[in-house]
Amino acid sequence: MREAARTTPGPSQPGFNNGQASAGHPPHPDSLPEGKGEAGGRLHLQHGPIDLLCRAWGDPAEVRAAYAQAATAFPVILPTLCAELPALRAPLPSLPPHGPIARVMHTACTPYADRFITPMAAVAGAVADALLAAMLAGRRISRAFVNNGGDIAFHLAPGQSLRCGLVTDLAAPALDGLFTLHAAAPSRGIATSGRACKGRGGRSFSFGIADSVTVLARTAAQADAAATVLGNAMDLPGHPAIMRRPADGIDPNSDLGPRLVTWDLGPLTPAEADAALDAGRRTADALRARGLIDGAVLTLRGRVAASLPATLEIA
Repeated sequence: MREAARTTPGPSQPGFNNGQASAGHPPHPDSLPEGKGEAGGRLHLQHGPIDLLCRAWGDPAEVRAAYAQAATAFPVILPTLCAELPALRAPLPSLPPHGPIARVMHTACTPYADRFITPMAAVAGAVADALLAAMLAGRRISRAFVNNGGDIAFHLAPGQSLRCGLVTDLAAPALDGLFTLHAAAPSRGIATSGRACKGRGGRSFSFGIADSVTVLARTAAQADAAATVLGNAMDLPGHPAIMRRPADGIDPNSDLGPRLVTWDLGPLTPAEADAALDAGRRTADALRARGLIDGAVLTLRGRVAASLPATLEIA
């Protein structure tokens, strides 16, 4: 059996927006020995708000070298991003930043510059992409992933696959679905945005009401940005059951400023939930048509909508 790379609804690195961006503690690498892969274990990397779980398969010496490369590349990521934080919190369109991860964030979010978005919408995915690239450089690895709070960059050599578990509600965590990622498919990133309601334990700021939005794309940064956009699109504007509050009233350091985000959500009829899901699905279909994503799964109140290629099925 293949180990599942689980994606769980998570924030786009919330510590960057709550005054924790400056690293007060040194980076923390940690080897996790459990697992049955060829190298028998995972690598945990933590620094400030960045918390990564890495796994690679291959010859044990190659895996050890890959983990060492990731641990070497990791310490500079947070300070480099913090150095450009004001620019990364600025709404698009804007001038490109300078750092390589910052530029990836900016590029991933630029297709959505016709609405409010900042490069921070792609930070978790971009960090995962960067660490995966560092792990793989010059190494012979059959499969690998870097999981950054539910935003996952993964590598698959020809003929390889990974099973990915889908958890749609952190308030009642359970494996809600399972799908297989194949090397022949173009996707190399997966990201989940949710839960929308900050007043009910949600960790993401959202303009919408999704319980979760999971996106497959060519990179984790692209998936991360699109998951934010799709979560915002799942909305019922003006509905009396939706309680909104200014983002900066919840977190004074939020890059969303005084814009209203979802705080709580009251009762919805099945038809109303379906209407919000349909708004998200239509947006997902449009993003797929533009080549910005490869697929998406959206959930709300136990109901599900999907925009997926015919080759991908959820069990």
